[in-house]
Amino acid sequence: MVRNHIKIAWRNLWKNSSFTLINIIGLAIGMGAVLIIALWVKSQWQYDRFYSNSQDIYKVWNHYKDEQAVTVHDITAGAVAKSLADEYPEVLHTARLYWSSSDLLSYNGKHIKSTGNSTDKSFLEIFDFPLLKGERSTVLAEENNIVLTESLAKSLFGKTDPIGKIVTLNNKDPYLVSGVVKDLPGNTTFDFNFLIRISQADEQLYSDWNTNTFYTYVKLQENTNTEQFNKKLSSFLKKYVPGKDHSKLFLYPMSKMHLYGNFENGIPSGGKIEQVQLVAGIGALIILIACINFVNLSTARAQRRAKEVGVRKVIGAGRKSLIAQFLTESVLLASISGAVAILISFVALPLFNQLLDTPIALDFFNLPFFLLLIACILLTGLLAGIYPAFVLSAFDPSKTLKGLTLKNKWGFNLRQSLVVVQFSIALMLIIATIIVRMQIVHGINRDIGYETSNLIEIQAEGNADKNFEAIKTELLQNQAAEEVTRTGWTITGDYSSAGGGYRWEGSTPEQEKNMGFRLYRAESNFIRTYGLQLIDGRDIDYARLAADSTAILLNESAIKAMQIDQPIGKIIYRNEQEYTIVGVFNDFILGSPYEPIRPMLINASHNFLFNIAIRLNTHQDRKENLQAIEQVFKKFNPQYPFNYRFVDELHQHKFKGEKQMATLAMTFSILAIFVSCLGLFGLSAYMAETRSKEIGIRKVLGASIAGVIVMLSKDYIKLVTLALVIGSPLAWWAMNKWLNDFTYRINIPIWIFIVAGTVAITIALLTVGTQALRAARANPVDSLRDE
Repeated sequence: MVRNHIKIAWRNLWKNSSFTLINIIGLAIGMGAVLIIALWVKSQWQYDRFYSNSQDIYKVWNHYKDEQAVTVHDITAGAVAKSLADEYPEVLHTARLYWSSSDLLSYNGKHIKSTGNSTDKSFLEIFDFPLLKGERSTVLAEENNIVLTESLAKSLFGKTDPIGKIVTLNNKDPYLVSGVVKDLPGNTTFDFNFLIRISQADEQLYSDWNTNTFYTYVKLQENTNTEQFNKKLSSFLKKYVPGKDHSKLFLYPMSKMHLYGNFENGIPSGGKIEQVQLVAGIGALIILIACINFVNLSTARAQRRAKEVGVRKVIGAGRKSLIAQFLTESVLLASISGAVAILISFVALPLFNQLLDTPIALDFFNLPFFLLLIACILLTGLLAGIYPAFVLSAFDPSKTLKGLTLKNKWGFNLRQSLVVVQFSIALMLIIATIIVRMQIVHGINRDIGYETSNLIEIQAEGNADKNFEAIKTELLQNQAAEEVTRTGWTITGDYSSAGGGYRWEGSTPEQEKNMGFRLYRAESNFIRTYGLQLIDGRDIDYARLAADSTAILLNESAIKAMQIDQPIGKIIYRNEQEYTIVGVFNDFILGSPYEPIRPMLINASHNFLFNIAIRLNTHQDRKENLQAIEQVFKKFNPQYPFNYRFVDELHQHKFKGEKQMATLAMTFSILAIFVSCLGLFGLSAYMAETRSKEIGIRKVLGASIAGVIVMLSKDYIKLVTLALVIGSPLAWWAMNKWLNDFTYRINIPIWIFIVAGTVAITIALLTVGTQALRAARANPVDSLRDE
């Protein structure tokens, strides 16, 4: 019986090739989109969940509460890790991780720049990345041990066993290779290529309670109640930092960091999960549109298959048998579409990976994945075919064999409703694409407060830091640069902040408790190099003025929040340290371009200046400037490759996530429109075919081609217009909710809905119009010949 159903199904699909082709294309695009999206969603969901006992691994966060808001950050004091391990039996392991740094590794005349971290020896016991060489408990036992990833080890040592070899870090510190770890997977938040122990010097420098410098990770004993443990931690800091009643620590699961890493007023408020849900939802909408096409085309063809159903029933076929036959057809069609979808996925995956920087691939050797894929194809076939199967199997043979016209009013209204649903979804995607693009442009066009063009930043590494003054002098003398300065880090990153504890003349207890600053370090020429506007006072000049060791600059937002009049020369205190305000500069964007600008403090420093900023000479060719700068750096820092970053490109990188989202929305909007129009094309073709005699009679009676086109098209245009009425408010609600996550955002203008509606109606008109024109231009003699 099953074999017979398959044979008949194949014949029917082959006989109605145009219907089959339209459905295969639509379903294949929908399945391909869902397949790629499912692979991506799976990779996102598995972020930092592949470790043994990953449910017991946590990151330690700081929770800070003031009168205005609650803020959290994941940088902790160096002393936290050891104290947690010593005081709480629930803690199995703790490990600190210092920020990633790009360092030079040298071996036997070979020099390679790579990214690594310094950490505690227990790090690889918490995070059990596969070790290819070495013992997990001892690879970081000594301060001079280094663990390399497999690819870095091959780059340095080739096929030679690296264990026991000595590599030099930054041309000064020798490290013994004690282990090799497998290259990190794409779904982890870590990005190191090597690990070393935190040095004794760093221990002494950073292991106090008032300097937040490390990421701290904790592995708890199995079945520990995290909620109760966090309650214990609420008073932990008070023992070591008196007066910190407003601060506490809490643990947050590593398995949630990637998808739920955003906090609002101290409470988890989503994160990457929103993008995952959006992409997954778009995929579901596209496959829904494809299934709607199948249902519409199948029910539209019901009249042509009515006699087939009647004959089958007369010779004894039961309704269950007919349902099985029609479901077999839909499953067979879905299976063919699934095969095409897999081919589409192979072609599209590299483009998708390039767009989202996510290395995902089809793995047919993964049995669960393969079985799930087959199940999804079968389920799609069943869902797409179940309604047409019940409609077709319900025909009355006494009417169909007499040639009576079958009018299924409910079914016809359902087809209209499904067309409306299709185009409502497509319209929502069009509107979403336009709004996302507008929000990105809004952020890009925001005045960031400094001049990004012709500005580069170079890492102060190796001898570049020691020889900075010589480098600066030579760059200014050869006129490759107009201004040069050193800062703590890139101006495009918001890496440091300080809570309360500041006081000044006229400050209130509330201000002293709650006033926090974004912190930044600089040496001299900061204002001129970055193209900021000095509103009052002068720039820091610590390179020449020793008295500037306590000089600070404040931004406009800080002066407003502190309510200081005539700030130049005023003293700010924190603990026993005094700072003198020497200048006030205009607000500029340090972190996210969508966030409000916060009070900022720039202090003079000779230490921890890891970034060199250079403003290129605009009167000379940029390429010549860069070549001259490279020669200077090779002269004073020959062991390190010359690497630079344009600040305008770094700023543009901040929009990467939104741009990816916009591209995804645009791509899937095009697919949704295409699949919707594909179904509309097939539906209008069948409707024109069933009304061919009516069209012939109208033409004989004098109807014009334009009149016939209008007659065949107006019903569909009404449906698309209704879709606009339904889809527009839904799109407004969804996108307004998305925009609420941005402090600096656009207001949705009405013209977007007009443009989206015009585009949708035009596309629908062109789709239906081609079939209407073809039917209207047909010779009425051909359609009326058998009358």
